[in-house]
Amino acid sequence: MAKHEIIPCERCGTPIECKANSYTKCQCSVVHLDLNEVQYISENYESCLCAACLFALQQEYRDTIGS
Repeated sequence: MAKHEIIPCERCGTPIECKANSYTKCQCSVVHLDLNEVQYISENYESCLCAACLFALQQEYRDTIGS
């Protein structure tokens, strides 16, 4: 049985184990976002995102500002 809640990624729907109370053990902690990237993502999403989506959105933001 999972110790933490299993929730869908808000962007792709992939089931992820939310460890908001143990952030350093959460799958999303591998993505290092700067303040501007966090703001960009939070403008479009309110809930948890999987690491793959966070990486994709980080790259989307970097591509946007690189134009």
